[in-house]
Amino acid sequence: MSGFIEEKSFMLPRVALIACGCFSPPTPMHMRLFEIARDYFELRGTHTVVGGIISPTHDSYGKKGLAPALDRCAMIKLAAQSSNWIRLSDWEVHQPQWMRTKAVLQYHQNYLNNYINSPYDEEPNELLPGWLPPGLRERRDPIRLKLLCGADLLESFAVPGLWSDEDIEEIVANHGLVVITRCGSNPEKFIFDSDVLTKYQQNITLITNWVPNEVSSSLVRRLLSRGESVKYLLDDLVLNYIKRQGLYNVKSKYITDAVRPDHLNFNRSYMDNNENAIKPGNEQSEQLMEDESNSPLRQQTARVFCCGESSRTNTKLLLSRPGPGQAVQVMTVQSKNTIDGLEQSQPKKQKIAKVQQV
Repeated sequence: MSGFIEEKSFMLPRVALIACGCFSPPTPMHMRLFEIARDYFELRGTHTVVGGIISPTHDSYGKKGLAPALDRCAMIKLAAQSSNWIRLSDWEVHQPQWMRTKAVLQYHQNYLNNYINSPYDEEPNELLPGWLPPGLRERRDPIRLKLLCGADLLESFAVPGLWSDEDIEEIVANHGLVVITRCGSNPEKFIFDSDVLTKYQQNITLITNWVPNEVSSSLVRRLLSRGESVKYLLDDLVLNYIKRQGLYNVKSKYITDAVRPDHLNFNRSYMDNNENAIKPGNEQSEQLMEDESNSPLRQQTARVFCCGESSRTNTKLLLSRPGPGQAVQVMTVQSKNTIDGLEQSQPKKQKIAKVQQV
C-alpha cells in the first residue's frame, strides 16, 4: 500500500497542447512550436505532455489568403505526417460558423476528460476522433488543455476590440497559455500591461525559442504569388499539394513534385542496377519485398493525401450515469454569426450526461 502511494506522488500532471489559427499554409515552425513546448515541460520534469492538437479556423473567418478548409486540413495532415503525437482536429471547420477560441478550447477540454471518465466496459458504438491522444485511460487524473501560441498572439490581446476581456480571462484562467517567444522580445511587459494577464500570470508559461525562424504563412503566400522559390520553407509534400491544387495563385516555376526517398524504391533500383539481383520467386527477394511493404515509411506514403480527420477506433463515449470525478462541462452558445470578437457569449454550467461528437 505504501509503495502505491509513493508511486502516485511522483505522477506528473498531464497537459495537452492545442494551436488554433489559419494554417494557410502550415509551416515547419507551426510544428516546431509543439516540440519546443514539450521539451520545456518534460526536461524540467513539471508535466507530462500527452498530445498536440492543431485546430484550423472555419472558412467564415474570412481572412485574406485563407485557403478552403478542406485544403488546409489536407496540408496539416501532410505537415504532421512525420509526428507521432501532433494531430489534426477538424471539429472547428465542420461547425456551422466561425468559433471563438475559448469555445474551441472548451470543446476539446471537455471531450478529453469525459473520455477519461467514461467506463471501460461499455459496448463500442461511436467513433473516436482522430485528434484524441492514445493511452489517456492509463490514468484517471484529468488533463489540462493549454493554448499553444507565439508571442504575436499574446501581443494581440492588447489590440482594442480584437479580444473581449471575458474571452481572455476564460482562456487564461481555465486553460492557460504556453507562449513561444523570440529571443530578445519582452513578453513580460505585455503581461504587466494587462490586468487580466497579470491576475492569472501563474497560468502563462513563457518559453524562449533559441533557434529563430521568421518564416510565416503570409511570407510563403507572397513568395508563391510572385513566382519565387519556397523550397525548404515548407514540407515538400505540402509544397506539392499546393502546386497540384493551384492554391495561393501559385506562379513559382521552382515547385516540383516531392521526390520519393531512394530507400522506398530500393527493390526497383536494386533489380535494375545489380546484375546479380535476386529474381522473383527467390526466398531472399520475397523477404526484401515484404520488409519494404511493411516499413513505416512505406505505410506513411500510402496515406499521404488523406484529407480531414480520421477515426482510429470505436468506443462508447459517455454515460447516462455520472462516473467518479465527473467533469463539469462548460458550454458556450454563440450569440451571432460574426467574427469581430465583440459579442458576449452566454456560458452555462451543467453536469455532463453525454458528449455528442460532431
